Amino acid sequence: MNKREQQRLKKQQKQEAEARKQQNRQLLIKIGTYVVAPVFVLLVLFTFLSQGPTYSPVELADNDHIRGDPTSPVTITVYADFQCPACAQENLLMSRAWPTISNRAHLVFRHYPITDTHPNAWTASLYAEAAARQNRFWEMHDFLFLNQALWAPSSDPVGEFDNYARELNLDIDQLHADMESDEVIQKVRNDQRGGTQAGVRGTPTVFINGDLSTFSTVTRLVDLVNDAHADATGG
Repeated sequence: MNKREQQRLKKQQKQEAEARKQQNRQLLIKIGTYVVAPVFVLLVLFTFLSQGPTYSPVELADNDHIRGDPTSPVTITVYADFQCPACAQENLLMSRAWPTISNRAHLVFRHYPITDTHPNAWTASLYAEAAARQNRFWEMHDFLFLNQALWAPSSDPVGEFDNYARELNLDIDQLHADMESDEVIQKVRNDQRGGTQAGVRGTPTVFINGDLSTFSTVTRLVDLVNDAHADATGG
């Protein structure tokens, strides 16, 4: 084969390679159009349709966890992460203030686990939510915050959480089954989605009658509730 024939062969091979690349590109476009895009649309629709409703800080959902009389004039809505130390402190202040404010307010707890910094928070929320299905939400809520220092550093807090469930005389098998149920998982996710929509960016975030509120003492919390009660009742 002379030099001219070799050049002609190389040129032909390049043209054939380019043609194959073009065919491959066209095939990928067809796959994207007729296979990937519909699958993506279906996934988006599934995700959208599988999401439950969200509620603002002044709305009460049927599956909300409420301490106190829900008809009282003041709604205190707390978005919290069970592994968050500041949330444990907020819960302590709320517990101390509660005997004073319980005749004027009701407390709503909503989940807002921040798993980037608190890897056990999601599991803790599931335990609390599953305990609610056995009418022990607030008891599990209190156990989790009271013992936060014990389980928060653990790489596997399940055994500790199970101990709390046993102390509450919960059906452990049922508890674990409920933790995997769509209802429990969606409750936690929807609380978090609703919080984000309401402007929650960290925990704890507390709303009193829809107003973002901050406090660091029991006295300040009581004053905020008293002011909200006066505004709501005109007294």
